[in-house]
Amino acid sequence: MDVDQVLLAAPRGFCAGVEKAIKALDWMTRVFEPPVYCYHEIVHNRFVVQHFTSLGVVFVDDVAHVPDGAPVMLSAHGSPPQIIEAARRAGGTVIDAVCPLVTKVHHELKVRARKGYQVLYVGHEGHEEAVGTMAVAPEAVHLIESLSDIDALAGLEGPVALLSQTTLSLDEWQHLRDYAEEVFPEIWMPNRSDLCFATTNRQAALRAIAARADAVIVIGSANSSNTVALATVAAASGCARVLRVNSADEMPEDLSGVVAVTAGASAPESLVEQVVARLSPRRGVEVYTATVEDEYFPPPPELREALRALAAVLDVMLDTPVGSSFDPTVDREFTAAQVLAGSER
Repeated sequence: MDVDQVLLAAPRGFCAGVEKAIKALDWMTRVFEPPVYCYHEIVHNRFVVQHFTSLGVVFVDDVAHVPDGAPVMLSAHGSPPQIIEAARRAGGTVIDAVCPLVTKVHHELKVRARKGYQVLYVGHEGHEEAVGTMAVAPEAVHLIESLSDIDALAGLEGPVALLSQTTLSLDEWQHLRDYAEEVFPEIWMPNRSDLCFATTNRQAALRAIAARADAVIVIGSANSSNTVALATVAAASGCARVLRVNSADEMPEDLSGVVAVTAGASAPESLVEQVVARLSPRRGVEVYTATVEDEYFPPPPELREALRALAAVLDVMLDTPVGSSFDPTVDREFTAAQVLAGSER
C-alpha cells in the first residue's frame, strides 16, 4: 500500500444501544452456567458474535430451540411480541436487550394502530428490526422501501402515519418521507424522526470527509443495516471507491493516497485500530469529529433484577456484603471494548 493519510471519522463504532446489549450478554455469561442462548445475533457483527460463541453462547433463530428453563437473551434489534411471550413461557430467565430507540418505535406503532391509523413503515424487508417492529401491529402497518410502494397505498382510507427503521441512511429516509408527505398531506409523523441519533451522527461525520478521500473504508458486517448505509453515504458524497470490510485482512493491497475510515455502530474499535495500522499512513491520521456522544443506556431491567437477587443470595451465603460486586451502576464505567478484550469487572 502507498497511503499518504488516513481521515478518521468520529463518532464511529459502538453506539449506546450496542454497548448496552454487549455488556448485558457479558453479564449473562458471568451469572449463568453455559450455555446461554441468544435469539438472533446480539448485534450484527461477526467479530462480536464469534467472541460470545467462544464463551458458550448459542445463537438461535427460533426460540423453540431454547431448552425449557435455559437463560435466553433477546437481541438489540427488537423481537416480535409473540417471540417474547414464547421465550417467557419456556420458564427460564429472559433478558430483552432491545435498544430503547427501537422500543420507542414499537410504542409509536402500537399507539397509532390503536387510534385507527394506517402506518407506513420505512424499512428493509427481512431485517430483524423491521420484522420485530411490524409484528407489533401487523394489521395496521405497510412496509415502504420505494416510491412505488407509497403509490400503491395512495387510496388508503382514514388517518395515515409514518414511522421508520432506526438504522436507515438519512438520505434514504428523507427521500421517502418527502414523497409520503406529497401523497398524504395530512400524514402524522413523530416530532423527532425515528432515525437513531448515533446512525445519523456517523453518517454526518463520514459525509464531511468522504469527498476528500481517494477511498473510503467502512468497517462492519454485510448484514448490518447502518454499516451498509454508511457505504451508501460515502458513495453519494462523491468518493469513487468505497469498500466495506469485516476486518483489516479483507482490505486490498492497492490502496493509495488519502483513505477515509469509519465503522458501523456494531463494529469494535479494535477493528478500526487494526485497519489504520495496516494502512500505515505516511502523514498520520487526521480525526474529524462531527459531534461528541455521551449517551448511556442502563442494563435491561430484567438483568438488573437478576444481579440484585444474586448479590442478595451471596450476601447471605458468605455472611458478608458483596452486593457491590454486582452493582449495575459499575456498568457505566465498564465498556463493551473491555468485554471483548476479556477484561475482569
